[in-house]
Amino acid sequence: MTEFNTQRLIIGILKTIYENNDPIGARLIADKMDGRGYSLGERGVRYHLKILDANGFTQRVGYSGRIITKKGIAEINNALVGDRMGFVISRIHEMLYSTTFDPYKKSGNIIINLSIMDKDDLDRNKELIHTVIQKGYTVSPRYHIFEGGEKVSNIAIPQGSVGIASICALTIDGVLLKQGIPIETKYGGIIQVDNGTPVRFTDLISYTGTSLDPITIFMSKKMTDVMGILDNDSGLLLGNLREAPIIAHEKIMDIISLLNGADIGGVIGHIHAGDTVLSAPISPGKIGIPIYAGVNPLAVLVEKGIEVTTHPVSLIMDYGEMNTIF
Repeated sequence: MTEFNTQRLIIGILKTIYENNDPIGARLIADKMDGRGYSLGERGVRYHLKILDANGFTQRVGYSGRIITKKGIAEINNALVGDRMGFVISRIHEMLYSTTFDPYKKSGNIIINLSIMDKDDLDRNKELIHTVIQKGYTVSPRYHIFEGGEKVSNIAIPQGSVGIASICALTIDGVLLKQGIPIETKYGGIIQVDNGTPVRFTDLISYTGTSLDPITIFMSKKMTDVMGILDNDSGLLLGNLREAPIIAHEKIMDIISLLNGADIGGVIGHIHAGDTVLSAPISPGKIGIPIYAGVNPLAVLVEKGIEVTTHPVSLIMDYGEMNTIF
């Protein structure tokens, strides 16, 4: 095997471990790698895991299997560009497939974002978060708070901090998909709001053309102006856009109405066919569905200089666990 293919193999194993919520063993890794086109077998996987352990990319957890380390995640982020380009969208597809939320029964699994911040900073800024939520610039008022010391998937919440699980806008994509509607998650971007009205996307990044989640990119660059909206009704928000067939328009609106009854919303009232939606390009025969990002209430804290580490499209949780309402 060439050095190039060996590197791709190593990254494939790291991705497999990263994408698993719990420690994963060699046999299951081998099965998942087979699905990626690598017929390694359990013995071959064990050989490469020893190399990964020795380099500090993975860590053994008793007899349960391996978890990925921070160094391993960094290795994925610094991997071959061609390998990384499909990572975000493949992760999204996996999450959409895992969404089981039933808008009729108001139960099932949803996609969440995880934001980690100092507990005292959260306590001091709850009113500000509440204000953003009440204005409707997010997906849901429902959250789950993880305390310091808890482990969420492979992410440990530090002592003195909290992990804030917010409902991700892609939950709506997953629900539509499970209701038989072909949905394509297209862009993450920045939405300009003037006098309380969303008018256009000022920046867009395609989910299929990036190695990092677009929302992460925009938040890290502090490109939002949520405070401007709270103070003057004009500013910049995080949002994303998906496409669906025109013929499904009526059914989509019915499902969105049902989701609103479960406190899942954030859909912007610009759902229509045409060349553009909020100045974003739309494919022929499709409608564009823009939705505010679920992390906008945390973006306003980042604007204030508060340290918030956000992992968009982080993991799957049961809707019933979203028991904190701001």
